[in-house]
Amino acid sequence: MAQEEREQARNERNPGIPLDLGWLREVRINRSAVERRAATLPTRRTVKREWQAAWLLRAITCLDLTTLAGDDTPGSVRRLCAKARRPVRSELLEALGVPEERIQVAAVCVYHNLVPVAVAALRGTAIPVAAVSAGFPAGQIALEQKLAEISASVQAGAREIDVVISRAHVLTGNWQALYDEVRAFRTACGEAHMKTILATHELATLRNVGMASLVCMMAGADFIKTSTGKEAVNATLPVGLVMARAIRDYYERTGYRVGLKPAGGIRSAKAALDWLILMKEELGDEWLNSRLFRIGASGLLSDIERQLSYFVTGHYAAAHYNPLV
Repeated sequence: MAQEEREQARNERNPGIPLDLGWLREVRINRSAVERRAATLPTRRTVKREWQAAWLLRAITCLDLTTLAGDDTPGSVRRLCAKARRPVRSELLEALGVPEERIQVAAVCVYHNLVPVAVAALRGTAIPVAAVSAGFPAGQIALEQKLAEISASVQAGAREIDVVISRAHVLTGNWQALYDEVRAFRTACGEAHMKTILATHELATLRNVGMASLVCMMAGADFIKTSTGKEAVNATLPVGLVMARAIRDYYERTGYRVGLKPAGGIRSAKAALDWLILMKEELGDEWLNSRLFRIGASGLLSDIERQLSYFVTGHYAAAHYNPLV
């Protein structure tokens, strides 16, 4: 892509491109090399003291605060939204010299039926509501039902849609079907940003992860997301590395930036730092913001707040000082 065109596309939403099967055939993944690289990522940078506090605050601003449990209620979603409004205790932010208005989560993610509750609870803020749609988490419903659910979530006020792909298209190598499905999802999303969930643990190989990532981006995904959080294994650094390099390859060829969202199993501040390091090492500082990086998690915020408390006071706060809800 010419430099002028690249600069023009720099901040545009990824519109997608025609499916390029030749590009997919070029995908090669050296599993042992990926695993070695992923193992060394957390050791390449030492983030301590005030730098660690700054990185953890950045992680909060990239957090999709999530509740996707069978016992979700309107009350629990309202409490989650209250935490989203004020994710860190005021006295901690004051001690850190950070204005409260600068720290908010990137989004609140809920099931479709609870979108109106979350929208009402977040009214007056800039925090968007994200809905999991398209037959989440298994995706084993008809395409027409998936599209209807996406449209209903958008109409209910969701500004972001986390769609789950049909894993069978990947496992059978039916890339045209996957492209057509995600393209239809993108159309149904309209102005709402679309995150495509690959459910990477169910795709069998890292090469499949790489190819599925490219197809979703070709079909117009704004983000590619690792997992539903319901698989036996969710977000892992090797998978994240493969997806990040697919994003880089897509950007280098098309000029369009696509975001990455690891989700599932990220519960500690240290794990959040590992993912921030991966993004910085593989994609650069331009991806270290909520426009291009999200972490999907529920319990992570409590541990980050606990670490910030240690930085400010020298000891860890008791659990009841920083409850999630």
